[in-house]
Amino acid sequence: MTRHVDVLIVGAGLSGVGAAWHLQRRPGRTYALLEARDRPGGTWDLFRYPGVRSDSDIFTLSYAFQPWRGRRSLADGDSIRRYIEETARDHGIDRHIHYRAKVLSADWSWEDRRWTVRTEGGAWTCSFLYVCAGYYDYDRGHQPEFEGVADFGGRFAHPQFWPDDLDVTGGKVVVIGSGATAVTLVPALAKRAGHVTMLQRSPTYLAALPE
Repeated sequence: MTRHVDVLIVGAGLSGVGAAWHLQRRPGRTYALLEARDRPGGTWDLFRYPGVRSDSDIFTLSYAFQPWRGRRSLADGDSIRRYIEETARDHGIDRHIHYRAKVLSADWSWEDRRWTVRTEGGAWTCSFLYVCAGYYDYDRGHQPEFEGVADFGGRFAHPQFWPDDLDVTGGKVVVIGSGATAVTLVPALAKRAGHVTMLQRSPTYLAALPE
């Protein structure tokens, strides 16, 4: 069975929920959100590594129609995920979200003036397709080829798929990279690990500042 809405939103993260709120201000237009995962949150539901938080001011990043009420400017990932979930529930957007609806293809027809979107759970048609899926590959995070990694005797973890059973207590840890992920990951690991090294390709200047 093929379902039709005026606007189809791909992704129930920060952007998708925000787009849905604005659409609701225009009565008469139907919409639906397609979410590949089991719950809303997008990026903030995907990443679960230690210390995950916003790398920009959450007061600015939050919705104008439902401002952030927390006290921390750099909010932790789980708090942001709950904020998105609560916003969707408070405004009735959650009733329009279809979970486990991974988009497989999207085709435009000039003759019919509509999109046909195929998902793992069925097909949709719409007049306007709004993709709020971000730029991450949710199935496979970016992973450079490191020569000899197969011979490494320790644990090798990717932040996008952080193992629940990874215990770094007292251990020696090397974090490859010095971007936003590393900057949030290193202090969290340093609280429990015996020694943490940040391995960077090019010099980065860091300053310790209050949150």
